[in-house]
Amino acid sequence: MVWQPEIEELERRRRLGRAMGGEEKVARQHAAGRLTVRERIDALLDPGTFRELGVLAGRAEYDGAELSSFRPANFVTGTGRIDGRDVVIGGDDFTVRGGAADAAIVGKQVLAERLAHDLRLPVVRLVDGTGGGGSVRSLEDMGHTYCPILPGWELAVENLARVPVVAACLGPVAGLGAARVAASHFAVMVRGTSQLFIAGPVVVQRGVGEALDKEELGGVEVQSGSGAVDAIADDERDAMARVRRFLSYLPSNVWQLPPVVAAGDDPERRDQWLLSAIPRQRRTPYDVRRIIEAVLDAGSIFELARDFGGSLVTALARLDGHPCGVIAFDSLVWGGGLTAEASDKLTRFIDLCQTFHLPLVKLVDQPGFVLGVAAERKGTIRHGVRAVSAVYQATVPAVAVVLRRVYGVGGAGLWNAGALNLRYAWPSADWGSVPIEGGLEAAYRAELEVADDPDAHHAEIAARLDAVRSPFRTAERFGIEEIIDPRDTRPLLCEWMRRIWPVLATQLGPSAHGMRP
Repeated sequence: MVWQPEIEELERRRRLGRAMGGEEKVARQHAAGRLTVRERIDALLDPGTFRELGVLAGRAEYDGAELSSFRPANFVTGTGRIDGRDVVIGGDDFTVRGGAADAAIVGKQVLAERLAHDLRLPVVRLVDGTGGGGSVRSLEDMGHTYCPILPGWELAVENLARVPVVAACLGPVAGLGAARVAASHFAVMVRGTSQLFIAGPVVVQRGVGEALDKEELGGVEVQSGSGAVDAIADDERDAMARVRRFLSYLPSNVWQLPPVVAAGDDPERRDQWLLSAIPRQRRTPYDVRRIIEAVLDAGSIFELARDFGGSLVTALARLDGHPCGVIAFDSLVWGGGLTAEASDKLTRFIDLCQTFHLPLVKLVDQPGFVLGVAAERKGTIRHGVRAVSAVYQATVPAVAVVLRRVYGVGGAGLWNAGALNLRYAWPSADWGSVPIEGGLEAAYRAELEVADDPDAHHAEIAARLDAVRSPFRTAERFGIEEIIDPRDTRPLLCEWMRRIWPVLATQLGPSAHGMRP
């Protein structure tokens, strides 16, 4: 065969590329409790579907015309399948220069983003290292410094509005690597083996004088509460499972509908427990997640960012097999009130659903924005108005079920007054500009000050107001579309989902505004 020597050389070079940083570096990776990049790819993709690109890229040295040594590029990329659907995957190889950039890595990263962009495929980033220019030691090798740029970042930004972008933080990740994690629709970290920070402990100590280890600076306890990531995995295989599950709710791109699956749960199911889900005492909290489980498809709920903005619950789920986004409020945290953090969480989640045409189900018990000087110093009203703006910008179909309270701008801003509003309310619903309990003193201050018995007069006024706060009186004036038996919630939501699903087909394509990371 004429080209047999070259084919043999090709296979030799492929073996060198797949050897990564060598046996010693691979053993060190395993000793740290972490998989290699190729093991991660195998754990994520359907078996036998990975088609690599750029395996020959790296730094080579020659003895005359003969290759004497080869160090592969520390970024592995290509295409594969997850649950039978094509994806682009790119991963840092920490066994080669700790995942920092070399002469080939940047080009391969850009290729991965370009593949996702042009082929309209989801992209999964397995981030393990800086992903940037590396340490200052590399400057001696280059013989010069450089003014930094972000090659291919325009593609990373555009991809947020086109295809699902998922990132797994799988080691100590800093700088550009951290930015690649944050610039995603879903980011996951691994407990105990991954950290995420703008710069590592040594740089931080020299820069601002804080002596911290990697966990203290950017471990999961820090970043799960910061909102920088959406989920915490127990190990790397758990992280890959979470990536697969997240993608299962989304289309491959914004020009397609989300995938529908067999529900396995009766759409007419009526949970008797819902009659007692909301306490009669208005200030008594309850478990809203149990309500979510009672009305969505069993086993379909995938909560995002649970440790951030805790008064707001955001989740992907299904109704009769159809994917949707779920927004609810946790009365166990700040009474369910909107904090600055919860407002940011709400904005990002609505953008996610708007981008990928996921209908929104809102289970509402919203007392308004959290009050007090701490809330004011965080600029809660600005964050809250940004969330309200996201609600008004969204065109994806939405339905609301009012479980209990709707008060103030925080409550009113959960639906677009200028669009179709379909709002069901339970008999426990309670609404207004401000809660009667909090507004009575301000509204009737003059009367109370001159009353012979202020406490008795207060009770008399409260009784009169209680008589008019019934949701049935609101329904009489058509101030709410319908009051329902709580047990009918799931059947009504499933019926709504079947009705609006054909509408989604008319809304395909990029949203008028891009995803805000």
